[in-house]
Amino acid sequence: MTPTGTPSDRDEAILATGRSGVATAFVSMGARHPDGADADYLAWHSLDHRPEQQRLAQLRTSLRLVSTPECRAARAASDGGLDAVDHVMTYWFTDASGLDGFRRLSTALRAAGRTPFVVPPVERGVYDVRDRIADPVVKAGADVLPWWPAVGVYLLVEPAPAAVAPLVEVPGVAGVWSAVAGPAGEDSTAPAGQQLTWCFLDDDPVATAARLRPVVEERSRAAGRAPRLAAPFQVVVPYAWDRYLP
Repeated sequence: MTPTGTPSDRDEAILATGRSGVATAFVSMGARHPDGADADYLAWHSLDHRPEQQRLAQLRTSLRLVSTPECRAARAASDGGLDAVDHVMTYWFTDASGLDGFRRLSTALRAAGRTPFVVPPVERGVYDVRDRIADPVVKAGADVLPWWPAVGVYLLVEPAPAAVAPLVEVPGVAGVWSAVAGPAGEDSTAPAGQQLTWCFLDDDPVATAARLRPVVEERSRAAGRAPRLAAPFQVVVPYAWDRYLP
């Protein structure tokens, strides 16, 4: 099926109805489960922990990603600080005040015995959402990309902000969102000023990673610094928790 009609981002009447309201992202990156219970962890998080977060009025949506051996082999960059990342969870909020309820809910769920699984934390961060760009061929607007059914996501973590528009020109990239980390604190261990970019994919993540590699490498040369992480990830498939595992 090929989408038809005017792309949302080129239709002022569509844009006038709303822009999704997302301003803040909380991103948690973790390593694989120490006992190899990644499938059980993904099942618990998807069936219990993640849907409970939707009781928070300021949470708009969320996205869980998982790396595989094939994804790991396709990484264009992976420094020592983020090399262990195999699980990535993103929560998109209307604003940073939503994190208060997020913390209180986490405490309540633990107290109720509802948190049987954890994976080793690598880094967490609170990010201000900046750029949103969609390929016009997709038709759906950039504002709604987190709700769009991506095949996978290519995650780019860079030390400082950089232009993301060239990433959308790569075949397989349907659109991108970028965000910049705020000051480190109670909810964030990410370096302040770090940019995280989600490339939402409409093709196989590993195949698209190969096409993105020269673009990522050119960005590194132009900036004079390498990304902390440049890696494809799979989207968790409901009720097929063992389909994609580290």
